[in-house]
Amino acid sequence: MSLSKMTFFERFEKDILSSKKTITIRDASEKDYAINSIVQVSTFESSRWFCTLKIKTVIPILFKDLSDFHAKQENMTLEELREIIQEIYPCVTRLYVISYELVDVLEPRD
Repeated sequence: MSLSKMTFFERFEKDILSSKKTITIRDASEKDYAINSIVQVSTFESSRWFCTLKIKTVIPILFKDLSDFHAKQENMTLEELREIIQEIYPCVTRLYVISYELVDVLEPRD
């Protein structure tokens, strides 16, 4: 069964909404997204919905093979990317690069 929801840490929201962050790297428990599916996105901390994304690709990768290319798509340096991945997924070597495009965003409230 494919997943239809995704969460991100609040610190990544601005980069996602500005399309500076165009991938996410997840472990095996979060890899089952169907290509071209639409997913509802909320913050990890408070479950606050903030956008809808369309899944473009789901590609396996080993931690050691993460590159500057991936870091750029995450809007950070390779060193930052590796540190964050190790913090979130300690001791995980097989990961999944999920690319997406922004479909809908939360309308600003006055």
